[in-house]
Amino acid sequence: MGPSADHIAKTDPPTLDEAAIAALVDAFYARIRRHPELGPIFEAAVHDWPAHLRLLTAFWSSVMLGTRSYRGNPMAVHRGVAGIHAGLFAPWLELWRQTARERLGPDDAERIIGHAERIGESLKMGLGMARTKELGLRIVGQG
Repeated sequence: MGPSADHIAKTDPPTLDEAAIAALVDAFYARIRRHPELGPIFEAAVHDWPAHLRLLTAFWSSVMLGTRSYRGNPMAVHRGVAGIHAGLFAPWLELWRQTARERLGPDDAERIIGHAERIGESLKMGLGMARTKELGLRIVGQG
């Protein structure tokens, strides 16, 4: 007779803490740097990778853990990035989703992905890259 379900070791998802976020950020940016389209843009924009990784770990720790360790203005930083365009957000987000799902437990991965999706949309809107929809409203006083 084989082992019962009570005796089979279960692997719990890693606890979401600053170390897990740092590992996620490191793995994600390693992929970004190898990406054919994103890599050159990040390589041109980031001059000190260790400092950038620490900054982004602080950002995501602030978002996910409430550490308040991030000091910065993501919108202002992204405004100054040469070559950034709306088409880059989809591959960036896909790499983030893939890395988060590999590195975090399912619930934490989906939470951090949700935050990244909202942040990406906010950045696109703030940078004037968001798609707009025709509302079909007639302005009063015009034909």
